[in-house]
Amino acid sequence: MKTLLVGEYREGKLLNSTYELFGFASQFGGETAMLLVGSDAQLPAFDGTLYLADAAIYGEYNPDVHKKLILQVIDKEQPDAVVFIHSSYGWDLAPRIAANLKIGQVSEVVAITGIGFETCCCNGKMRRTVKPATGRTVLTIQAGAFPAVQPGGIPNVLKTVGDTASALNFTGYEPADKKGIDLAKADVIVSAGRGVGKKDNIPVIAALAKALGGELGASRPVVDAEWVTHDHQVGTTGQTVSPKLYVACGVSGAIQHLAGMKKSDFIIAVNKDKDAPIGEIADVLVVADVMQFVPALTAALTR
Repeated sequence: MKTLLVGEYREGKLLNSTYELFGFASQFGGETAMLLVGSDAQLPAFDGTLYLADAAIYGEYNPDVHKKLILQVIDKEQPDAVVFIHSSYGWDLAPRIAANLKIGQVSEVVAITGIGFETCCCNGKMRRTVKPATGRTVLTIQAGAFPAVQPGGIPNVLKTVGDTASALNFTGYEPADKKGIDLAKADVIVSAGRGVGKKDNIPVIAALAKALGGELGASRPVVDAEWVTHDHQVGTTGQTVSPKLYVACGVSGAIQHLAGMKKSDFIIAVNKDKDAPIGEIADVLVVADVMQFVPALTAALTR
């Protein structure tokens, strides 16, 4: 088996998420090669073949040009799987590659099973295992689903050149307007999940956040239900945070939420389900009814 990993380079830097591709490859097994449109000043640390195209020539992103470079390397390496991070870069390029080669594509892979690839479905509430009907496949992996692995070593760099002709032109990045609170700067975050029960219970969680000198966070179902505004959302479709203390109240622990907060220094989870996925990464798991435990904790903190 062989994988071709497609790394990411943005604003002059190799993205750390690139190392999650190595985490996937370590579980997938077999040989690994990587393609990166970047710079020789920012190379991933691994002992393998690295096809390097100069971003100064091919742009940090151009779907037409980058697709041609990837197809060129695929033709040479003949990998069994071409793997991207499920990012704006990956989800744009992956279907272009799959359509060109007429092979199967699986998006947002969160695990590898004995029979295929596990992905989330039903808005993250369930998981399913799929197996491509084609021998070769294109995959995007959910950010945070696989550990970031730095194999170490110095890659064997093969300079890659290709056609730069394109009807598109990359002009740069435009940051999104920042509105509301910036959870990324918070030292303490107390998040409400679906387990808090209803919108009327959100103030109870907010009171604990205030007692701890922190900010109120939320999982996606809480935001989708319009119990809190989107600027409170933690996860891959919200804000990625790494506070000193993260308290998850009634948060089950969907992979999208975990990816957004698992780098917190210390994690406390309060959930009546002792087998909730959040418990796998929590430093402390309190098995209790959120609406009984949280008010008692807040009262103790404010005495």
